[in-house]
Order: sequence, then C-alpha cells, then structure tokens
Amino acid sequence: MNSTIESNPLLDRLPKHLKQFIKPQDYSDYTPINQAVWRYVMRKNVDYLSKVAHSSYLEGLKKTGIEIDNIPSMYGMNRILTEIGWAAVAVDGFIPPNAFMEFQAYNVLVIASDIRQLEHIEYTPAPDIIHEGAGHAPIIANPEYAEYLRRFGEIGCKAISSHKDYQMYEAIRLLSILKEAEDTPQADIDAAEKAVEDLQNNMGELSEMAQIRNLHWWTVEYGLIGTIDNPKIYGAGLLSSIGESAWCMTDNVKKIPYDISAANQSFDITKLQPQLYVTPDFAYLSLVLEEFANKMALRTGGLSGINKLIHSNALGTIELSTGVQISGIFTNVIEEEGKPVYIQTTGKTALSYREKELVGHGTGKHAEGFGSPIGKLKGINLAIEDMSPRDLSAYSITESKTVTLDFEGDITVKGEIITGSRNLHGEIILISLKNCIVTHGETILFQPEWGIYDMAVGKKVISAFSGPADVNSFDLISHVPTSKTIKAKHTAERDDLEVLYQTIRNIRETKDTETSLAPIFDKLHTNHPNDWLLAVEIAELLKDRNEPQLLQEIMVYLDQLKVKRPEVAHLIAGGLDLIFDKEKA
Repeated sequence: MNSTIESNPLLDRLPKHLKQFIKPQDYSDYTPINQAVWRYVMRKNVDYLSKVAHSSYLEGLKKTGIEIDNIPSMYGMNRILTEIGWAAVAVDGFIPPNAFMEFQAYNVLVIASDIRQLEHIEYTPAPDIIHEGAGHAPIIANPEYAEYLRRFGEIGCKAISSHKDYQMYEAIRLLSILKEAEDTPQADIDAAEKAVEDLQNNMGELSEMAQIRNLHWWTVEYGLIGTIDNPKIYGAGLLSSIGESAWCMTDNVKKIPYDISAANQSFDITKLQPQLYVTPDFAYLSLVLEEFANKMALRTGGLSGINKLIHSNALGTIELSTGVQISGIFTNVIEEEGKPVYIQTTGKTALSYREKELVGHGTGKHAEGFGSPIGKLKGINLAIEDMSPRDLSAYSITESKTVTLDFEGDITVKGEIITGSRNLHGEIILISLKNCIVTHGETILFQPEWGIYDMAVGKKVISAFSGPADVNSFDLISHVPTSKTIKAKHTAERDDLEVLYQTIRNIRETKDTETSLAPIFDKLHTNHPNDWLLAVEIAELLKDRNEPQLLQEIMVYLDQLKVKRPEVAHLIAGGLDLIFDKEKA
C-alpha cells in the first residue's frame, strides 16, 4: 500500500480549503507493534462491547469491513464506506473544529492515521486510528445516526468562534501530542497542561463553537444511549477506549439525561469523564441539535449575531432579508435601539447571493472593506426591498437620479444612482452610486474620492455565521498548525523487538505450527524484560499448539511481570481472558 491519497466521488467534491488537511496514509509506517496494539484493543473491544455497546456497533463493524487483526487502510475503508454514502480521509492529529465539522457535512470521516503507543493502549488524548476507525466508522453504519452526524457538521461548521477558541485548539493539540509522544519531559507536559487550564479559566462567555463542541463531545465522542439505569455505549471515545468503556459503566460515573444544558458542560480530554449524558434514542439527538441551532446567530441574525462576528475577529458572513450575503472580517456596527443600522468590514470582502458570489463583487472589488446601512428609510413604512417599480420611481430610487436616502438611525446616503441588482424574486439587493457620501450624524463613513459606493439592501440581518458564503471567494488554503505529531523513535532495542513481533505475526497468519516459539520467547525475556503484549501473543499460539510446558513458562513470566509492572497487570489479565476460559486465566 503506497502513500498516495485514494479518492472517490465524495472526496472529489470537497472544497480546496478542506483538502489542505488531508495527508496520505503510508501504510508501511505501521510497525508490527502497532498492528499488535490494534489487534489487542479490537479483540478486547469486540469481546466487551458486545455486551455494553449499542447494537449498531457490532453490525457496523461487519458493514464497514473493519478487521480485528489488521489496521484498516484508507483505500479499503473508502471502498466499503462508499456503500453507505460516506468516505474517510487521513489527517495529522487534531484539526480546527470548523474544518472537522465541515468534513462531516460532506459525509467524510476524518481519521488521524497515527496509532497510540503500546504504553497508552487503553487511552490516548491524541486522536488516532483506533479512536476514529474503530470508534466512529462502525456506528455511522446506522442511517439515523449517520444523518445526525452529517447534520451536526452542517450546522456546527457555521458556529461562530471567539478569538480564544483557536488558542484553545492549538493548546489542546499540543498537549495531546506531548502526552502521546514517548519520553516527553514531565516539565513540558506540565507547562502544556497549565496553558490549557489557564485558557479554560479565562474563556469568558462560551462562544457558539465552544458550546457546540461540548454537544459534540457529550454525544458523538462520549455519548450513552438507552435509559439511565441501563445505558449502552455509542460515543466513539468510549468505543475506542478499553479502559474508559469499562469505567463508564460503573457507578463512579454519573449518568445524566441528555438535553441542551450539555452545551454548557465543558470537558477535559486528558482525564476520565466524571459524568456522561444518556440519550433515549438517536432521534432525540437531532431534536436537541435543532433546539441549539435555533439559538445560533445562523438562525437569529440581528445585532447579537453581528457582535459575535466582530468578537470572533475571523472571517464571517451576514445575510440580509433580501438574501444578499456579506462575507469578510466584521469590525464595526452602528446600532439604534437594539438594532443594527450600519455594518462595516475591514479588508477583503465579498458579496454573494445564495452562496454564490455576485459577479463583480469579489474581494478584488472590495479589497479594503465594505460598509452598508441596514433597515428602513425614515418616515417610510415600506422598505426599499419591498418597493414596486412605481414606488421606487416615486422616491427617485432609479438610475441616473441623485438621491438622498435618510435611513433610521441617522444614516444618510447621498449620491447619483448608477444601477441596481435584483434577486430572483425581483427585489433590489444592491444599489451602486457615484459621487456618494455616507454619514452617521457628523461622522463620514464614505466619501466620493473613494470611488463607487455599493449599498447592500436589506431591512434586517436574518443570519450571521462563521466562514464565507461562497468558499471560492477567499483563499482559505492557509492554516498550518504550529505543532506536528511526534513519531516513535527508532532505536536498536526497539527495532529488535519489532522483529520479534513481526515473527510472531507471520507465524499466526501463516498458521505455521513447525517453527519453535522457544527461541523467540528466550530473546523476549532476555532482551526485552518489560514487554508484556508479545508474551500474551506467544501464549495464544502455544495454547492453540497444545504445548503446555512452554506455555507454563510464559504464564510464570507474565505473573512476574504483573508484580514487576502492576500498572499493566490488568492488561495482561485481560489478554489472557481472551485466550483461556476465565476460570482458568
């Protein structure tokens, strides 16, 4: 399997700004130890989750073709996921929340292609292929849940962030990388944890993105389904963690009925969750999502929506009642009695209608920013957008006429009308004027020397959301995370151990019953006395071969390891439980 990116129709339709996050999955990077980690986790999961996971999980494993013994390839996953209307791409660790959710809106599963170290086999704060491939992929085979995930992405990618959200994303990404990497100095981890904690304590009012990320965490990642007394697991974070999937079923974890209040419950990715939310069914997830969406600026617009965009200091869009959309970085709003009467952007701005840029109104035309009044004219109940041709003529709002338009809120536009643009319903959405001056009281907002003044028409702001209306209006291929995932180190000792793992893997896969396992075990306990997983795999082969003498030696060795390394004693026991009847383990 090579390192090229395998495509399919779903991936082909992704916009360029999302494709920048995709990286090839080089299957040859996965080592024999990586494969053994995958196999151990998957065997434990299937054994345990068959009892506690939602029925869709095991059904989904079959539908998505995810194997127990082999780390999945993107090519294989895409081939099978296409049959249920989804695709998968590999990325480097955490990607920005807006991008992550936008991928979901396109029915594309984002998979961090790295895999956790053996030392972090139960849980890793860093996204990895076990979490994504074994957690998310199987459950999306359930059509109702898959639609929830797609819809969540569609709404979530429009959520407006605060300027601190991106700092939090970078801080969490760095912390997850440092915690997963081997030999990271504790001082570096402590510093990264403090940075995350300091940000968490100083986020201020939660942004829409922070709130919807909370909803995502408590459903898609850590959700339970059913009743409080008898919940089942469906969240990918639980499905992929052999430690937390067992922990969450105990009374140590509080179970709470899921509702919109979960949007305000923050989380810590580095710790076991102290509480989890239980939804009665997948349909209820969608009800809560729509309840939250009704509170978003995406649907409420207004002054508060504009202020959210200004506070975000990031590219966003407002939509006026005529359907005209203004995309840019919003920096100012003039208000009157709780309503916006004039909006301004700074820097590159584009105007669109129904998510398609208006001809001649891209960032080249509006490179320095854009400003426009919003609302009705003073003393006139009829808004410009509602005026018939006769009304427009009566108020001299026609080509070649010099007009003075006095808007509510003390905004005045005076100039000669050049032309107007209409939407499909015949409403005027844009008026262009020359020799134009725009004022707010005594303050000049636009003057004739600046060129043609393009005035957007709309009596109110009906929507405000993150990102541009037309993704082709802006160069969005720009984000490069400041941190990179850290690969496992190559040492002579590690390479020698990898050879032993590969040897055992070959023996198991070829059903070789002739090659002696004694020399391999001898090298293991002599040269790698702390390794436990390979000894468990050797014990599995010995049981199948019915070689009781060497098997007894292995069992003694593993018992000694349990004493020597108590932190892995339960993992050893768990591995042996898979091989032997529990009474004999």
